[in-house]
Amino acid sequence: MMFARISLLLIVLLAAGLAAVRWGYYQHESFPDLSGAPLLPSTELETVAELPYPPGNIAVSVENRVFFTFHPEAGPEINVAELRKIPGEADQVVAFPDASWQPGSGKDGALNEVLSLRLFNNELWLLDNGKHGLESVRLLAFDINNGELLQQYTFPRDVFPLGSHANDFRISPDGRYFYITDASLLAQTPALVVFDRQEQDSWRVLHKSHTVTAGDYQPVVQGRAMSLFGVFTVNPGVDGIALDAAGEWLYFAAISAEQLYRVRTADLHDHTLPYATLESRVEALGAKTMTDGMAIDATGNVYLSDLEHSAIVRRRPDGELQTLLRSADLRWPDGFSLAEDGYLYVTCSALHQVIGIPRDEMLARAPFQIYRFHLGRAEQLLNNDG
Repeated sequence: MMFARISLLLIVLLAAGLAAVRWGYYQHESFPDLSGAPLLPSTELETVAELPYPPGNIAVSVENRVFFTFHPEAGPEINVAELRKIPGEADQVVAFPDASWQPGSGKDGALNEVLSLRLFNNELWLLDNGKHGLESVRLLAFDINNGELLQQYTFPRDVFPLGSHANDFRISPDGRYFYITDASLLAQTPALVVFDRQEQDSWRVLHKSHTVTAGDYQPVVQGRAMSLFGVFTVNPGVDGIALDAAGEWLYFAAISAEQLYRVRTADLHDHTLPYATLESRVEALGAKTMTDGMAIDATGNVYLSDLEHSAIVRRRPDGELQTLLRSADLRWPDGFSLAEDGYLYVTCSALHQVIGIPRDEMLARAPFQIYRFHLGRAEQLLNNDG
């Protein structure tokens, strides 16, 4: 997933005062075009919701309840929501767990800024990124049936410092471990973070490793080069993340990095493992698209968004990349959720129409969509061709 709301003043101050902020990223070469002919027609995209603000991330329960965030970058009125389907009526967007928890409500302990959320059983976990570490980063779990706060963890400052960006996360199958990407757009010190729910402990791994660092490409999405003021490129570190069904391998990558990586979760859990040893155990899997959203299915297929070509790509276990779907309607495919019934849900955050854009112009781009399509359709077409 991408970063949350960027204060322009904060950018200017950090850019002027911190050598850690990387400037430019201007490279004459374009990011490699790995797209191919799509297996599915764009008509396979089903509209799940049309929204007044761009959605960020999404989590779909086993009962097909749809929870999502409005992307903080757009300054939404509601940050965390549920799409409630009422028979015979239009779908309703309802604040989750309620309005009092939303940013700016005045409630003690209310959310600061949430981009990513994940489900574990009936627990909806929210990752409050604290506005790029200006406030403490937190994980909060709510019961999806009654909205009760079940658990909360506040990360130490050395785990998520100022300028960090707690971007996206995955939960181990047993619910004990959480794996979080620190995209660190502003501080440019990207890393992975591990949270041990049982021990109530957390730690950074692969801090500033080449495996979590942004590539030297300027993202260009639907014709817009993603730079601010002509000098600062919107190019965060490690962003996309996925965990295999067994909880054995964690897959991850920065948006503009050319490689997809994976590492054994057992190695991430081992506090005694030296930095160099852990980094040497990270496996480079080969080329990928310019990726934000990421997911993996039970057979090991990794699903990647392709921002520059408005597409969804599948990486098969043998490394083959297949373009599943391409459509101009996929305006910055961002958050992925793989549902139990075989649908892949995709949020379109349209960040190229949000970041650095006047608010009135951004709102004029509404509605913003959540889509889904059934992965089984691609298999049917492949089998028919065979």
